[in-house]
Amino acid sequence: MGIELLTVVLLVCILVFFALGAQVGLALGGIAMAVGYMTWGDGIFNVIPTTLESTYFSFILLAIPLYIYMGQLLTKSGIGDAMFNFSQMLIGRVRGSLAISVIGVCSMIGAMVGIIGAGIMTSGSIALRPMLERGYDQRLALGVIMAGGGLGILIPPSIPMIMFAASTQNSVGRMFLGAMMPALLTVVMMVLYVAISCWLFPARAPRDMDNDDIVQLKGKEKFRVARDGLFSMLLIVVVLGSIITGIATPTESGAIGVVGALLLAMLFKRFKVQMFLQSGFQTATLVSVAMWIIFGASVFSNFHLLMGVQGMVADFTGQLDLPPIMIIIMFQLIMLLLGFIIDEFIIVLMCAPLFTPIAVSLGYDPIWFGVLMILNILIAVQTPPYGFALFYLKGIAPAGIGMSEIYKSVTPFILLNLTVLILCMLFPEIVLWLPNLVMG
Repeated sequence: MGIELLTVVLLVCILVFFALGAQVGLALGGIAMAVGYMTWGDGIFNVIPTTLESTYFSFILLAIPLYIYMGQLLTKSGIGDAMFNFSQMLIGRVRGSLAISVIGVCSMIGAMVGIIGAGIMTSGSIALRPMLERGYDQRLALGVIMAGGGLGILIPPSIPMIMFAASTQNSVGRMFLGAMMPALLTVVMMVLYVAISCWLFPARAPRDMDNDDIVQLKGKEKFRVARDGLFSMLLIVVVLGSIITGIATPTESGAIGVVGALLLAMLFKRFKVQMFLQSGFQTATLVSVAMWIIFGASVFSNFHLLMGVQGMVADFTGQLDLPPIMIIIMFQLIMLLLGFIIDEFIIVLMCAPLFTPIAVSLGYDPIWFGVLMILNILIAVQTPPYGFALFYLKGIAPAGIGMSEIYKSVTPFILLNLTVLILCMLFPEIVLWLPNLVMG
């Protein structure tokens, strides 16, 4: 079987199994082994132990459960609420301030959790109800939840970035630094959109001046809100700073984050045994699902690479005789389509080892291409009608809100993300300036 026909067979099998509701990791690994057995015979099963060793014994990937655990401890202890209140207290009486606060804080919460689904669900559980109770427009409220929670994969520490670095043998620290400026640019554009939108259309935030419960805090209560918010944000800065300065590896910084989250919960008298157990169980659930997906996708990717798909893609792109930037755009379109049917983990694990070497051979920096991939995934999983993150948002939306309303709520923010992606493609220094400045 030629590699072209093999690729078609694999893609058709994936679509069929996903349509049947099969578990993603098992489906991908099972498809690879079944097709591999029919083409290679028993030798294909040697892929399993080698993939198992490279996947589950990777020191970098050990950071994933640590970051998820840190996020669960911070959110379940109520420190996420403290960040929200502190941000609201700083912004004060500005029309749309609650929505602006949601974008900033939910971005930080998303960064704590490190994956889109958990970021949106966590952000929504904290911020959606207060926005709707204060009379915010439903579309604006839902849109900023999606925008802020989804940004977790672009703001370090990001689990998909760790997976990209591990699968392409690149520096996690450089990836984190490369994403900082695009993330900052995205947040600034979203804040400007909310501020201008609420100024032009006051009905979108009609009760924005009624924030007395936060803005007019006095004395000890105001100090407590500021203390909790500052220390929780400082923890994220310490975790990221330990990686950038070289004090700790990404895995070690994850451990620092877990210890720091526990210490903050104790210091603020928020630590409870029930909270501790719930955080552990939730982390174990998320990690077990993630690791099965990583293993299955890695088996699938390794089999496809062994069969020569990288050479096929390289030959195909060479035969097109297109400028290098058009090849990069073609890769972006492929990943955008994949985002309609699969989540961020699988896109990274399938596309990073396949597309990155080709991008490098065309003369592009792998860190730049990796950040483009993360931006693309952020757009893909939120794009109507099938972006899977839309269904997370539907899960936390009030009863009676249909998918058409959700589509309309996320559209402006998707266009903002697309603008940032295009700017980073046209001006690579947006991505490369900071890692080159700090790490050479």
